[in-house]
Order: sequence, then C-alpha cells, then structure tokens
Amino acid sequence: MGLCFSLAIGGLLPAAFAQDVPPGIEIVVVEGEGATVAVHQHPSKDPVVRVEDDDHRPMPNVVVVFTLPLSGASGVFANGSTTHTVVTDTAGLAAARGIRANDVPGTLQIYVTASFHGLRARNLINLVVEAPPGAKTSSPNAHTSKATGKWKWIVLGVLAAGAAGGGAYYLATRSSSNSPVNVSAGAVVFGSPR
Repeated sequence: MGLCFSLAIGGLLPAAFAQDVPPGIEIVVVEGEGATVAVHQHPSKDPVVRVEDDDHRPMPNVVVVFTLPLSGASGVFANGSTTHTVVTDTAGLAAARGIRANDVPGTLQIYVTASFHGLRARNLINLVVEAPPGAKTSSPNAHTSKATGKWKWIVLGVLAAGAAGGGAYYLATRSSSNSPVNVSAGAVVFGSPR
C-alpha cells in the first residue's frame, strides 16, 4: 500500500489533503451589510462572508482577515485589536465575531481580505454606527479642532510679526530723516490665548 501524492503549490501533499486551486476566488457578503450598531455596542448579528471559487462553489480552509479602521467610526474585536483572522468552514463561511463599536457615529467600513495558495480577494462590509438621541459622543473632529486651534495661533503670530515688520519698513522708507531705524519682531509666543 503506497500513499498517493499530488503536486501542489509549495511541494508534495497527500492527495487526501490536496485541494484543487481554482483560477480565482471572491468574497461574498452574507450578513452585516448596512446593519446598524449603537456606539459602544456589538452588532445584533456578526458580519459574515462566504469565500467562493470562480464557479461560485464555497471554499473551505481559506484565511480571511477582517480589519477595522484606525480612526473615525470604528471599534475593536474581543481581543482589543482592529484585526480578526479566521479560516473559512466547510461551507466557505467566516464571521467577524466580537466587534464592539467605538463612540464615533458614522459608516464603519470593515475591510475583508481572503488568501488561498497565492490567490487573493477583497471586499468591504459597511456598518452604520449610531448614537442614541441626545447622547454626547466624541466628534471625529475633536482632535482636529485642537490641532487647528494651535495652528491658527501660530499663523496669526507669524502674520502679526510680518505686519509689524512691514509697517516699520514702510515708516522707515517714508521718513525724511536719514537716521537708521532698528526693527525687531520681539518675542513670539505660541499657545492658547489667555
């Protein structure tokens, strides 16, 4: 009794474990597209995808990675990470279990990738993160507004120094006396107004 082997990508595999490699794979969103989730909550149903070959047959044992955005409407998986890796079951299904939304309302796009013997596919699942009526949530522009405020004062300081220098130059060139004029910008201080 000999073992039957077939040639597969990367070497020899027993025929019982070899899986034919199709010309291509695709990801079909089965559950989750357009679903709503409240801030700081889990979706009522986990997003689910099915990986299929070119003939729309389910592909088992395919590595699928779900990735959440790093900012804006996002969240984390049960392990506290923004990525979750699973292998499709015999029906070609993979679920993004344990998502918990952050406190930023808006469209949460889950980036889904699948890879199988050098073949790759990708798709997006869009969830909608909603805040309860009247609830205070962090604004996606909260960090931006602080940075914008800082830059606003820097720009205003530079403009004020330039205007003072330009005004002094104008007065010096209009002066009828030939005495030298010293112009200094003085100390420029950056920070919040007091």
